[in-house]
Amino acid sequence: MSTPHNEAKKGQIAKTVLMPGDPLRAKFIAENFLENAVLVNDVRGMLAYTGTYKGKPVTVMGHGMGIPSVGIYTYELYSQYDVENIIRVGSAGSYTRDAKVYDVILVTGAVSESTYAKVQNGYDKDITYPDAGLVENLRNAAKELNIPVLEGNTHSSDVFYREDNGERPTYWEKLRDERGCLCVEMESFALFHNANVLGKKAACILTISDSFVAPEITTPEERQTCFTNMMKIALEAV
Repeated sequence: MSTPHNEAKKGQIAKTVLMPGDPLRAKFIAENFLENAVLVNDVRGMLAYTGTYKGKPVTVMGHGMGIPSVGIYTYELYSQYDVENIIRVGSAGSYTRDAKVYDVILVTGAVSESTYAKVQNGYDKDITYPDAGLVENLRNAAKELNIPVLEGNTHSSDVFYREDNGERPTYWEKLRDERGCLCVEMESFALFHNANVLGKKAACILTISDSFVAPEITTPEERQTCFTNMMKIALEAV
């Protein structure tokens, strides 16, 4: 069995999948945290590896950038490969001085202007939610590892390069102050929606890679290999 986007055979994908946007981050996780990791997909360069973590089968797979990309990969994993749990391990831009570069965010809701959910099945709200049980597992894992996390909403944007129209407060300040968005990324809204539609479980844990309110920024290499705290939390949670 395979799909147009995934050549893995039935049974080669674990019930629990960790998904970074960058396939090279998936490779890093597999090589540094999993035992007996095997490459099971490289269609379009979207690497997926299945191995074990403390004896439990786990797959790590990239999902690409943006809601359409994560929407395709996660829908197929849930519906075609019988995946039960997906935890996104991603990077995000901070909307607040409370969330600094390398800080970890545990997402409690994804706010978006995207029409993905409405087109997909008529869901017309602008927020989707993770599975409460998975969120609690992540919260407990972070406590056990003594890794501090911030909890709040994320803004799942459809646009990376957004023009400043001169409006004040800015769109992101409104999202922060009115909707509790601590940061911005581009995928969680669709991931949570797919899980809810298909009766599956999803959660998201993020690392701040840059900031709208401070000059700090990480390099592409750092985003691939240095965001290990969220990786450890996600793996312990499963």
